[in-house]
Amino acid sequence: MTSTTSTATSHIPTAAQGSHMWVLTLEMPGRGMSTQYGTWTPPAGATRYDVFIVLRDHIVAQQPQMASANCVFFSLEPNQL
Repeated sequence: MTSTTSTATSHIPTAAQGSHMWVLTLEMPGRGMSTQYGTWTPPAGATRYDVFIVLRDHIVAQQPQMASANCVFFSLEPNQL
């Protein structure tokens, strides 16, 4: 049996997180897939495309084999409820 416990996280400082939460999945068909996520505060005036390119380049720098991968999922949302 598996149980899940939920706890309040009001003690986590939001200042330590970026203004936006992102998720990006890249796939090399038949060879592999990589999903990464995090938070980031884009520079003033940045577009969604600008952020996408920066994040994709970030993943490729960590995983060079993903340089020619297809993007199968990208989400960028304000990091606020």
